[in-house]
Amino acid sequence: MAKKRANGEGSIRKRKDGRWEGRYTAGHDPNTGKTIYKNVLGKTQGEVKEKLKKAIADSQQLDVTRANTYTVRSWIKLWYEVYAEPRLREKTKDYYLNYIDKHIIPELGDIKLDKLTTIQVQKFYNDLQKNGRVQRYKHIELKNKGLSVRVVHGIHTLLNNCLEQAVKERLLLVNPARGCKLPKMEKKEMKVLPQEKIGPYLMEAEKRGLLAAYYLELTTGLRRGELLALLWTDLDIEAKTISVTKQVNRIKGKLVVSQPKTQNSVRTLAIPQQAVDLLVEEHKKHPGNPYMFPSPKTGTMFDPDSFRHTHDKILKAIGAEHIRFHDLRHTFATLSLKNGVDVKTLSGALGHYSAGFTLSTYTHATAEMKRDAADTIGNVISQAM
Repeated sequence: MAKKRANGEGSIRKRKDGRWEGRYTAGHDPNTGKTIYKNVLGKTQGEVKEKLKKAIADSQQLDVTRANTYTVRSWIKLWYEVYAEPRLREKTKDYYLNYIDKHIIPELGDIKLDKLTTIQVQKFYNDLQKNGRVQRYKHIELKNKGLSVRVVHGIHTLLNNCLEQAVKERLLLVNPARGCKLPKMEKKEMKVLPQEKIGPYLMEAEKRGLLAAYYLELTTGLRRGELLALLWTDLDIEAKTISVTKQVNRIKGKLVVSQPKTQNSVRTLAIPQQAVDLLVEEHKKHPGNPYMFPSPKTGTMFDPDSFRHTHDKILKAIGAEHIRFHDLRHTFATLSLKNGVDVKTLSGALGHYSAGFTLSTYTHATAEMKRDAADTIGNVISQAM
C-alpha cells in the first residue's frame, strides 16, 4: 500500500513549457481518504521555492478537510444559527434574515466558501447600490432600484462578521470582505422642532388628548418605543422620576415588548414637576389601565405607527416643516445643550454609551456653545484691559 504523503510535503519540477511547478499535499479527503494536492507556479526555481514554502505554511493553518465542504450559503446559515441568532434582539433578527435570504444567498450563496474572493464581494456591494432593492409588488414600479448606503453597510457588517468567524474556524486564511471599499455614509442634516413651534405643537397635542405624552417626550428625549412601553408603575411621583426598562416594536405585524436597545438604555430619568402633574392628570382618565399612554381607540398599548402618524398630523396642523418623530429627541438634546446642561448628564439621559458619542452627534449645538464660551472669555479679557 502506497504511503500517504504527510501534510506539507512538497516537490519542485521544471515543466515542458519552461515554467517551474511546486506541488504539495494540503490534506486528505475525509470521505475517500485520497490526498488533496495543490500547486504553485513560477518562472524560476527560486521563485517557486519561496511560493511553495508560503503555500505549505498557509495550508497548515487551514482545516483543509472542512474548508472545501462549505458554500457561502451553508456556512452563513450555520453561522447565523450558532453565533448570531442567540445574541440578537427580535427586531435585529428580522434585519439579519432579510439581508441573508434576500441579498447574500441569492448572489453569493452557491460559491464555495474557500473560493470566495474580495473582487466577488466588492462587485456584490457595488450591485447592491445600483440594483439591490427587491421588487415586492409587481404593480408598483421602483423609483430607486439601489439600496441605501446605510443598508449596504449593514449587509457588509453581517457578511464581514460571518467570514471573520470562518477565519477563526480555520475555514479561510483571510476574510475576503475585509479589503472591500464601501460607500461613504452621508451624514444627514439634523432637524429639530423650532423653538417658536413648540408651544403650538403642544397646544395641538392637547386638543387630541395627548399633551402628557408629547410633553414628556420633549422633556426627556425618549425613543418612541421606550415612551409607549411605559407603565403607570414606572413613575415615582415623590422622586419625580420615570424608569426606562423596556421598549415596544412592531415585529412581523405584532407589537413586541423587549429590553431597550443597549444596557445603557436602561436608566432612571428625572422629570420636571409639570410633567409629573400632567402624568397624574392623564392617569385619572384611565385609572385601571396599566399603560401610561394607552391607545385612545383600543385601550391597549399605543401602536408606534399610529403615534407617529399623530405626530405628522400635528406638524401639518401648525404649519411646521416635517420632521421625524425621532427628531423630537434631537430637539430635547439640542435645547438641553444650548441651555447649559452638561454633556455627561445629557448622555446619561439619552441612554448613550459615552459622552463622546453625544458630543459627536450634536456637534451643531456644541459648536454654538464653543462660540458663546469664546465670546464670554473675550469679553472678560477685554474688560480687564
